[in-house]
Amino acid sequence: MRLNEYRIMWTMVFFDLPTETKKDRKAYAKFRKDLMKDGFSMFQFSIYVRHCSSRENKNVHVKRVKNIMPEKGSIGILAITDKQFGMMEIFEGRKRTEGFIEPHQLELF
Repeated sequence: MRLNEYRIMWTMVFFDLPTETKKDRKAYAKFRKDLMKDGFSMFQFSIYVRHCSSRENKNVHVKRVKNIMPEKGSIGILAITDKQFGMMEIFEGRKRTEGFIEPHQLELF
């Protein structure tokens, strides 16, 4: 099946991790670093997003996030279609921006 805006997914990871102790800060930094190593990009300070070519690909990355979760803190994972992600309105102050810059998708036949 060809890629389309209803099949392509965006995986969003929201987190609020403690940073009171040195051990907490180290776990926080490791979690962020591991997210970026898996292809997630920072959307906001505690929100990271990743473009996934399919639901199956999304499931792989959700499983990876679950495997790298630290012991403490709150973490949410949300998957939405490319169509839904594209309808998001993003503002800086009261000025609307062009939105999140999507990665370039290469499709091989």
